[in-house]
Amino acid sequence: MITGSEQTETRKDNRTLIYGILIAALLGTWGYIIYDKNKTSEKVSTLSSQNTMITSERDEVRDLYNSSLSRLDSLMGQNQNLADSVEGRNSEITKMKSEIRKILANKNATSADLSKARKMINELNSKVETLAAEVEKLTGENQELTTTNQRITVEKQQVEQNLSLTTAQKDSIANALSETRDIASTLKVSSIAITPINEKGGGKEKQTTTAKKVDKLRISFDLDQNRLAPAGEKELYVAITGPDGKPISIPGNGSGTFTSREEGEKFFTSKVNVQYENTKKIPVSFDWKQDTPFQTGDYKIEVYHNGFKIGEGVRTLKKGGLFG
Repeated sequence: MITGSEQTETRKDNRTLIYGILIAALLGTWGYIIYDKNKTSEKVSTLSSQNTMITSERDEVRDLYNSSLSRLDSLMGQNQNLADSVEGRNSEITKMKSEIRKILANKNATSADLSKARKMINELNSKVETLAAEVEKLTGENQELTTTNQRITVEKQQVEQNLSLTTAQKDSIANALSETRDIASTLKVSSIAITPINEKGGGKEKQTTTAKKVDKLRISFDLDQNRLAPAGEKELYVAITGPDGKPISIPGNGSGTFTSREEGEKFFTSKVNVQYENTKKIPVSFDWKQDTPFQTGDYKIEVYHNGFKIGEGVRTLKKGGLFG
């Protein structure tokens, strides 16, 4: 039989065991907590280290990317032809740049993502180097073209100067020939005659030299053959100067003015249009009548064509009868 003291001792032993177990469990729990905290700290440290590494790698990749873009922009700025060439390949380059920017903008990008971006940057750099070679080639070609253009410009200016001189000489010769042909085409007259006519009843006519009996002057001449003058209608001006030395001009009878090449502005008494043939003599005859009586003295008749005087004649009208 267990005594009271033994029971008391047994209870103490039991409590001691329980306390020991509890203490052991508590120590184990705290040990686990400390262990787990250490593990967590190690994981956090590892993640922090990895994040720092990735951030550093991202910054490095971004610097490489920015350097590639700067190089590309510089190359395109150097040569417009190259910029046009890049425009043709713009879709491929734009797609590559977009993917690189997307990776760099992703805060959760992994090292594998950054490696992919680095690979694309290398490809971009390869394209940039190809473009750089094109720039060098185009620059050399441009310099050669510039030199060629400068030489061609000088030669062109010389040709234009020579052509200008040649054209001026040609124009001068052409003008001289034209003027020569123009002058050579001027008609000539021969056999000029001035006949004073007295008109009688019944339409009969009689020549007279008496001024007071003269009703009209019949002016006739031949236009000589001139093969240099084109056939067709010709315009002749007849200027009559009276005994008083003044030109006879009656606008109502068709008189007016024309420009003579040697005398300038000049009155004409009558204008005669003639159908000319340049292979034979063409006879011309017309009558001049005036409202006032003819005066005694000399009547000078001048014929003009093409601004030149081509013939002239003088007819003297006398006083009539014993007392004039």
